[in-house]
Amino acid sequence: MNVAIVGASGAVGQEFLRVLAERDFPIDNLLLFGSERSAGRTYTFRGKPCVVKLLQHNDDFRDVDVVFASAGAGTSKEYLETITKHGAVMIDNSSAFRMDEDVPLVVPECNAEDALVRPRGVIANPNCTTIMLVVVLKALERLSHIRRVHVSTYQAASGAGQVAMDELVTQCRQVLDGEEVTVSKFPHQLAFNMIPQVDVFVDDDYTKEEKKMFFETKKIMHSDVDVSATCVRVPSMRSHSEAVWVETEQPITVDDARRAIAEAEGVTLIDAPQEGRYPMPLFTAGKDDVYVGRVRKDLASPNGLTFWLTGDQIRKGAALNAVQIAEYLCRKGDISR
Repeated sequence: MNVAIVGASGAVGQEFLRVLAERDFPIDNLLLFGSERSAGRTYTFRGKPCVVKLLQHNDDFRDVDVVFASAGAGTSKEYLETITKHGAVMIDNSSAFRMDEDVPLVVPECNAEDALVRPRGVIANPNCTTIMLVVVLKALERLSHIRRVHVSTYQAASGAGQVAMDELVTQCRQVLDGEEVTVSKFPHQLAFNMIPQVDVFVDDDYTKEEKKMFFETKKIMHSDVDVSATCVRVPSMRSHSEAVWVETEQPITVDDARRAIAEAEGVTLIDAPQEGRYPMPLFTAGKDDVYVGRVRKDLASPNGLTFWLTGDQIRKGAALNAVQIAEYLCRKGDISR
């Protein structure tokens, strides 16, 4: 197949290159696209150089089968028709189309078949925190319907891109050297701090990130589940974490929950707290699965469970999930010309 990456120079674009190579995705020709700032850069893929082309409204996508887009919602909206007009399937990593009724929002472990119906030629990749949450919720939903979820997220600097990661490093050095701290990408100093704001606030004082988790979870799971989230930026470099409370229609034992989680696709259970064994972002960076631990009964609800999860949001929360969607379409014979 002919494959394109839009936004190739960004953190997720670079992760696409790694994931496609690691998973031996079937590619005959790879095209890279970017802004004027990144056009002309050269990256190596499977031992061959690939030069980033300037993204334009032309026929560059005429012979492309699948396009992985990660250049922001504005770019995705502007270039949707240009990318799909010749039949390419666009798997979009931005928030541009996630809640559009005629655009499937897909996490393959949960609702892969939704990707087969895409009237506009685009499939949306969900928000990173939502992806990691629903992979685990799906395992528990098989035991009993989940009525509501409360979740607090602990989101790494990398969720805001390479510039944010660089800023965290700079701030740490400035603090340790006793210098004035530079704040640009984040609303406040992140080094040695936590910021209870990810994305901008909306009218009800939730942030867009928190509202994404509410609406996207319902759409992906085809469920009436309610999700109340508080999203926090923390000074870790990579991998997001979440503390999750779920309330189910019927009580679920801890043993049954652990068994279901351990058997779930794309999930690894590490749950031996008495031995100090539980997942942490330091050890999940660069890994594909969502890691779960601290599974226990909720002391405040007879039908409640609580657990901790962490995962690499650039991989499963972005590039890997998109590639898995494309792999599913390949298996169904629904993507190549």
